[in-house]
Amino acid sequence: MGGAVSAGEDNDDLIDNLKEAQYIRTEKVEQAFRAIDRGDYYLDGYRDSAYKDLAWKHGNIHLSAPCIYSEVMEALKLQPGLSFLNLGSGTGYLSTMVGLIIGPFGVNHGVELHKDVVEYAREKLDDFIKNSDSFDKFEFCEPVFVVGNCLEISTDSHQYDRIYCGAGVQKDHENYMKVLLKIGGILVMPIEDQLTQITRTGQCTWESKNILAVSFAPLAQQSRADGEKPDTVQLPPVTVRSLQDLSRIYIRRTLRNLANEDSQGKGTVQRVPQKRKRRRCRRRRINTYVFVGNQLIPQMVESEEEEHAEEEHKEVEEEEEERDIGDIEILKQVNVLRDQIMALPLPESLKAYLLYYREK
Repeated sequence: MGGAVSAGEDNDDLIDNLKEAQYIRTEKVEQAFRAIDRGDYYLDGYRDSAYKDLAWKHGNIHLSAPCIYSEVMEALKLQPGLSFLNLGSGTGYLSTMVGLIIGPFGVNHGVELHKDVVEYAREKLDDFIKNSDSFDKFEFCEPVFVVGNCLEISTDSHQYDRIYCGAGVQKDHENYMKVLLKIGGILVMPIEDQLTQITRTGQCTWESKNILAVSFAPLAQQSRADGEKPDTVQLPPVTVRSLQDLSRIYIRRTLRNLANEDSQGKGTVQRVPQKRKRRRCRRRRINTYVFVGNQLIPQMVESEEEEHAEEEHKEVEEEEEERDIGDIEILKQVNVLRDQIMALPLPESLKAYLLYYREK
């Protein structure tokens, strides 16, 4: 059974559908979603399901539906330099998107119960940094993941500007979550079958807003024998970046800005040829939900009029969009930042450091 939006043919198509349904509403969230291909976080053999608006689970590996992640990213109201804590960080898909927005001077931590999932998340993060074309287009805050139960976080842990919990929170754990939040911060979590946005307005004051009806599996509570001490989770330390690391950030920023100015000065817009886009009927978003796995997913219900329109156009699989591109030059996308770094009169070892040891 389908989700809140039509299935996409690829990541960009999925994002187009989420925008059309108003799940993605801001440019920075859109850019983050387009930069991270959801399919890269699926196991081999399951990628065909990556662009459906459905949750996916295999063993301990789990991804929420794209419409859920979209609402979470919008509700967090992310800004550069903020600190973020992901409770139940899973594959690292959400944490990586967050890192593209909060940038190199933010803090990006995740706690995950299962060791094998943390190892999987670290592999996916390493693959993104080394191989993704998107990496050089953003300033990135690399997520740091730790293994542990997020209900056993040390009481002397620091607080965060933004927190997301990816599992159902019992009412008696609500205050525990709130304590981790800074004043002025935002916590997004599923509680009592509602994805809820909580803003800390003062030392003991809060504002809550329900975002979406959902159903998540509950947070796992650590099982232990009577009298046995729980394993306390130590969150990663917040460290000051080294001078070497700061230099790399600012050199890359300067080169990226120069490349953008040069491109604008020449008056050339870099485009790639537009792919064929499947013709779709516009669907209305309404509050009907179906249970899929461990989550309730919004389900579209079409009117008779829409059903008739879809029947009428089902034979039309693909349609070329006609655009007048005028004098816009269509160019192959190139990694300008990499080319600029490679052209610098520097030792090869230093160039490799500036490139984060990426091979392409």
